[in-house]
Amino acid sequence: MWAVTAWGTVFGTVLLWSAINPRDYPTWFLEVAPALAAAGIMFFTRRAFPLTPLAAFLVLVHCIILMVGGHYTYAEVPLFDRLGELFGWQRNNYDKLGHFAQGFVPAVVAREILIRCRVVRTAAWRDFLTVCFCLALSAFYELLEWWVALLSETAAESFLGTQGYVWDTQSDMGWALVGAIAGLVALGRVHDRQLRQRGHID
Repeated sequence: MWAVTAWGTVFGTVLLWSAINPRDYPTWFLEVAPALAAAGIMFFTRRAFPLTPLAAFLVLVHCIILMVGGHYTYAEVPLFDRLGELFGWQRNNYDKLGHFAQGFVPAVVAREILIRCRVVRTAAWRDFLTVCFCLALSAFYELLEWWVALLSETAAESFLGTQGYVWDTQSDMGWALVGAIAGLVALGRVHDRQLRQRGHID
């Protein structure tokens, strides 16, 4: 119970900070909406399908990334402006962190669902389907950005965050792919250990 309370406290604190004087509220809502959806799903499934501590922590980190991006917009996060000056970047690359997380975090969550629901038998097929899911999620998000750009003149530019980079969409999906593979490789054993401790795998 304390873990749920701590998760909610951190989430609520960052959300409150994010909502105070963001760059503009339409963009803020668009960027933060996935975090609100994730928090809602986790709250309503906390008893029927509680995530492992690793997966829950990663979801929180991803939500924080989204809320920071919503507050400043992805093209104007101050820390990444300073990093850009230090490393000679031509653009603010905070959005690339966001898209890496868009692959890294869903990969662990999808992996957990596939294992616990026993969707596939072999690890190879499970990892393949996990990466496919992450790429599909990334592609859907790019379509969502396109739809917003078509429908909204207010938030479109900030929400898209292309910063004049013609290959931004492909790059975003590439970072999500790298993130998904990295999540599976780096955290697979730790994740298995937590799943085993909870009796989800032998």
